[in-house]
Amino acid sequence: MSSQPEENPAILPTETSSEMPSDLPVVSEITTDLIPAATKAEILAEALPYIRKFHGKTIVVKYGGNAMTEERLKHGFARDVILLKLVGMNPVVVHGGGPQIDSALKKIGKQGTFVQGMRITDEETMEVVEWVLGGEVQQDIVMLINHYGGQAVGLTGKDGGLIRARRYEMPDRENPGKFLDIGFVGEIDAINPAVVKALQDDAFIPIISPIGFGSDGQAYNINADVVAGKIAEILKAEKLIMMTNIPGVLDKEGKLVTDLSAREIDEMFADGTISGGMLPKISSALDAAKSGVNTVHIIDGRIEHSLLLEVLTEQAFGTMIRSH
Repeated sequence: MSSQPEENPAILPTETSSEMPSDLPVVSEITTDLIPAATKAEILAEALPYIRKFHGKTIVVKYGGNAMTEERLKHGFARDVILLKLVGMNPVVVHGGGPQIDSALKKIGKQGTFVQGMRITDEETMEVVEWVLGGEVQQDIVMLINHYGGQAVGLTGKDGGLIRARRYEMPDRENPGKFLDIGFVGEIDAINPAVVKALQDDAFIPIISPIGFGSDGQAYNINADVVAGKIAEILKAEKLIMMTNIPGVLDKEGKLVTDLSAREIDEMFADGTISGGMLPKISSALDAAKSGVNTVHIIDGRIEHSLLLEVLTEQAFGTMIRSH
């Protein structure tokens, strides 16, 4: 996935590690059987104006973190995406896969290495990234959605010329004017949304692996947050939702920040509050907001049905990123 973000547990446990920091709050499982029927009816009624508001709109979801690794959350996510499609919205899923890549690398005796949130990707690692993201992880998501009655189709950047990329030159922070070689990590040259739009028109749910391709056919590992943000921009999405392993963006005291402006984000970059794997996530979210995506949210994917809570309820949930 992208250059999968490096771990920065104090700020954002990302999909680079399947382990959760011990100091994070435990999210309890809510059993719907314990909810009275009248309350369920109220919940459905509350969703109606949002179903009407977002009918026909595109919602891009960056799918990662525990929501991709815990069985209960994986199955819940698949059902939630189908529900959004059935009530008339157009969900597009861009997935990560850091823990799965790390696990596959360990099997061949390699250790994942990161620089500024980006996975160093040599030729052997790129081969692993391709078959893990474009094969194992993507197909797992597609099969679960199809199992529950949806129609999902997996895509990589090569399909329909979806993601054109070039090799990313990472600036060396310690040596201004110089660049670091991090291998086959890519940055996006162009997005061709034709194949995604065609699938949406035919009632399919696109599942996109963050692998781009150069003009020579070379595959590039691209940060999934970056791909999700750019896809949202090009599709003129109503919402971009990034699922993570914490309640949202946290300040230096570990408290949730529910609303962030561009100025506040710049300040958090400058003082190091936002760093490591969080950098590409927030940068992509802000770019999407500046480029016309109506709302951008970072939410806690450890909470069952967090996607529905964000889209179909009035409850303030996670962190909203504003361009002004």
